[in-house]
Amino acid sequence: MKRILVTGAGGSPSTNFVRSLRAAKENFFLVGVDCDKFYLARAETDLKYLVPKASEPDYIDVLNHIIEKHNLEFIHIQNDVEMLQISRLRDKLHIKTYLPKKETVEICQNKFDSFKFWKKAGIKQPETMMLNNEDDLKIAFDILGKKVWIRDITGAGGRGSIAIDNFKTAKSWLDFKKGWGIYTAAECLSPISVTWQSIWKDGELVVAQGRKRLYWELSKLAPSGISGATGAGVTFSDSVLDKIAEKAVLAIDKKPNGIFSVDLAYDNQGIPNPTEINIGRFFTTHEFFTKAGLNMPYIFVKLAYDEPLPKIDKKLNPLKEGLVWIRGLDFIPVLTNTENINTYENELKKLRELIKK
Repeated sequence: MKRILVTGAGGSPSTNFVRSLRAAKENFFLVGVDCDKFYLARAETDLKYLVPKASEPDYIDVLNHIIEKHNLEFIHIQNDVEMLQISRLRDKLHIKTYLPKKETVEICQNKFDSFKFWKKAGIKQPETMMLNNEDDLKIAFDILGKKVWIRDITGAGGRGSIAIDNFKTAKSWLDFKKGWGIYTAAECLSPISVTWQSIWKDGELVVAQGRKRLYWELSKLAPSGISGATGAGVTFSDSVLDKIAEKAVLAIDKKPNGIFSVDLAYDNQGIPNPTEINIGRFFTTHEFFTKAGLNMPYIFVKLAYDEPLPKIDKKLNPLKEGLVWIRGLDFIPVLTNTENINTYENELKKLRELIKK
């Protein structure tokens, strides 16, 4: 039985990982750790431990104590803060990891650094510039258009992001967020966004699957409309997306290893532009793919242990198109398809026609 440590165990991303492993035809002993005592209480692992924040000096020491106490063999991380710290200190951790190179993690966790690598590689993406002062902001409105996209260069969940169409409001936002020097301005793209979730082994792509986001959950609570929590997603296959996403990965790491989840947004010409790579981790709702028939966490763990993989029908987009995963606060996620969802609209249309008669 594999003995695995899961960090951030009370969060949704790690819970999706745990549920995916539970769905595999293999038993696992899972120990969950979290720095939040309330989140920890909802973790679905066999054992639970409260640990310091990743920024605290004894974080690694506490993890090593738990690792040694339970003879744990492998660690999986599902949030950026712990990913960065564990990546940097992986040599001090007494457990197996399956992570991209340290420098790759550093680059991908800085959206402006990623932009520079993609620009050098000639990958189409929104023009982007750092905002160090008010002069930079004025230039941004001059060259990027009437509306600009402002966001933090680090963090997940649309951190600090907002679309603004005037200098005064933009300046107030940056002042409020203390964003000068750590925020960028970019051209606004369309609201259509996709994720290309992939696993690599020593430079070879093992499997990748596309997913289009249909809407953001709790979007009304976010100034930008991007809450970071997908409300519904649909399986999606596009050869252009595949090529661009793969090129985006290889532009940063010539020999990728581990998980690379590429976020892209479509521009007004219908071309997907990479906006960031969620490095070393799956996107939050990856149980979607597991329920649909592609258990990427299980594939990932088998690769980490250098064991034979379960059958994968094809390397690119093995899942059927049109499968929909719908989720929300306090709801059990639902797996359905676009045909069923469209039926609701068709039934309403028929009802309206009947009422008019």
